[in-house]
Amino acid sequence: MSATGRLFLAPHATVSVPVAPPYSPVRVVDIDLAEPGEFHPPGSREQIRPEGRVLALVRLHGHPLGMVSATGTSPAELWRSLANAAHRELTTAVAGHLAADRPSTPPEVSSRPWHEPAVLPCQAAGLRVLDEAPFISVIVATHDRPQLLRQCLDSLLLMEYPRFEVIVVDNAPTDASAEHLVKEAYGQRVRYVREPVAGLARAHNRGLALAHGRIAAFTDDDTLVDARWLTELAAAFARDRRIGCVTGLIVPAELRTGAQAALERHGGFAKGYTPRTWSLQDPPADPLFPFTAGRFGSGTNMAFRADMLRALGGFDPATGTGTPAHGGDDLLAFFRVLVGGRTLAYQPGAIVWHRHRRTENALKAQAFGYGAGLGAYLTGALAHEPRMVPALLRRLPGGIRYATTRARGRTEPGDGWSRQLALLEMRGLLYGPLGYLRSRWLGRAAATAATETEK
Repeated sequence: MSATGRLFLAPHATVSVPVAPPYSPVRVVDIDLAEPGEFHPPGSREQIRPEGRVLALVRLHGHPLGMVSATGTSPAELWRSLANAAHRELTTAVAGHLAADRPSTPPEVSSRPWHEPAVLPCQAAGLRVLDEAPFISVIVATHDRPQLLRQCLDSLLLMEYPRFEVIVVDNAPTDASAEHLVKEAYGQRVRYVREPVAGLARAHNRGLALAHGRIAAFTDDDTLVDARWLTELAAAFARDRRIGCVTGLIVPAELRTGAQAALERHGGFAKGYTPRTWSLQDPPADPLFPFTAGRFGSGTNMAFRADMLRALGGFDPATGTGTPAHGGDDLLAFFRVLVGGRTLAYQPGAIVWHRHRRTENALKAQAFGYGAGLGAYLTGALAHEPRMVPALLRRLPGGIRYATTRARGRTEPGDGWSRQLALLEMRGLLYGPLGYLRSRWLGRAAATAATETEK
């Protein structure tokens, strides 16, 4: 980092985490109330028999309702405890789902227990999509994490969706391990391309340029995807041609360390379990809309109509992990979709399981990066859409109040981690505009140097 960059506090600057009791790992599982007694690990239909302390994603007929935790000394006891917790904590979600299925369900079917098979209204959209199945390109950017990449690719290739391709973009790798993995283990099932210039936006743009699909879906190498991921994304696009972007639910794949648990307590990637849409034509009551792009989703789980994304110029290469901006590429794309007159949809049924950073130092850097990405996104938004400057200035006082309240509200008494993460996000937010401008300058300098070399 340059001397100028060090004027802003770096991720690890003057941050001390209070001593906490030893952390007990929590196993993450996937259950469906319509499948009593069955447990699955994240991103797999394999059946497991967990015991002890778990955090469960609770579904009904495949649709996620929420997460509950419980403890059991045997799989049977654990299932009962989780089911009881779901009925207690997710009563409204369960009742709402059953009520939505009831009107078109014949009387003899409506009296069946949940575990008996039936074609339900909640499953109809997915079945229609599987019949039509627009071709989808899945783009996975990776950087020096071949073991995580292997697990991500394995989960992708288990999806139920019939028509898709997978493109791995190896971003500024230090060795050929990812290339060897893709070519030797996956052959023609996965396409490999190298992007030598560091930056997540550049990697995504490289993948987008090679994509054959009508829809371009993006996830990261530290994720596991649900078998219905693409089905749910495609179903959201099929509902309304005005939808240009769809994001999905992101839940933890593991909680092995205190750092991972701290990120979940801090809010994680959670965006809720209710489908939503946003557009300028029908704006929400949120006074900061459309600048609060972080509420719409995350780049770990997003998809776009490919022709629309190309028309926008793809992702801004001055943003993203691997650049001085640290992030913001996804938020800026969401913003530009909305400002361009399209609708953005959130589809919680499109599930991605994310492996949070395991170490304290990595978590600190991630928190700083989130804040920096937000600051970079806001700067980039004004650079790309200068006509939105008056709207941002009108919302600025409220935005400052919101950020301050959010930082206070995401901390709990005695939770030193949440306070430290909130502080790091605020520091990153202050650094973000400088990071974005520095990244743009470096990009222009590199382009100029390349042009001079070609002469």
